[in-house]
Amino acid sequence: MALVAAEHPDVIIPFASVHPARGKAGATIARRLIERYGFRGFKFHPSVQEVYPNDPVAFPIYEVLAEHGLPALFHTGHSGIGTGLPGGGGIRLKYSNPMAVDDVAVDFPALKIVLAHPSFPWQDEAISVALHKQQVYIDLSGWSPKYFPPILVQYANTLLKDKVLFGSDYPVMSPERWMADFEKLNIKPEVRPKILKENAARLLQL
Repeated sequence: MALVAAEHPDVIIPFASVHPARGKAGATIARRLIERYGFRGFKFHPSVQEVYPNDPVAFPIYEVLAEHGLPALFHTGHSGIGTGLPGGGGIRLKYSNPMAVDDVAVDFPALKIVLAHPSFPWQDEAISVALHKQQVYIDLSGWSPKYFPPILVQYANTLLKDKVLFGSDYPVMSPERWMADFEKLNIKPEVRPKILKENAARLLQL
């Protein structure tokens, strides 16, 4: 992925992942991926990795990201992984409550943070964190827009219009399907370009 991204920097912005429990060793890996291979952010999946975002074991990794001005993206809310399986395939949803990310935002005020996906069943909490913490954004990937809760649409149109980001979660959902459903949402014309491009461009310093 790193080599492909380096060959096509005009269309690929690479994000990596390192298990937060690796702590200082993970920070060393993150630094190498950033400085040698040009990765532009990191994704964490608390429910799969079974580490709360505010566990201090992950702090050395966050320090590296903050130092380089790169975003940390955290899966929040319901997980498609394990859905419908006995015991949810062993996935514990509790790790992905966005309130755990609120602590990260407090302890690392220079760290850019993205709350990935509509955070069902904790949408109100995610909105509150993004409203309260200047450096926290919400992305809309992983859910068809036709299932977005009304409160998310309301805040995306108003107080969070500069902090909500497009995302499809391809290949789980194609961009074409996501866009078709998004077109049917009551999003203000002046807000649509912010969500679809401008907010992400500012976050990623494009």
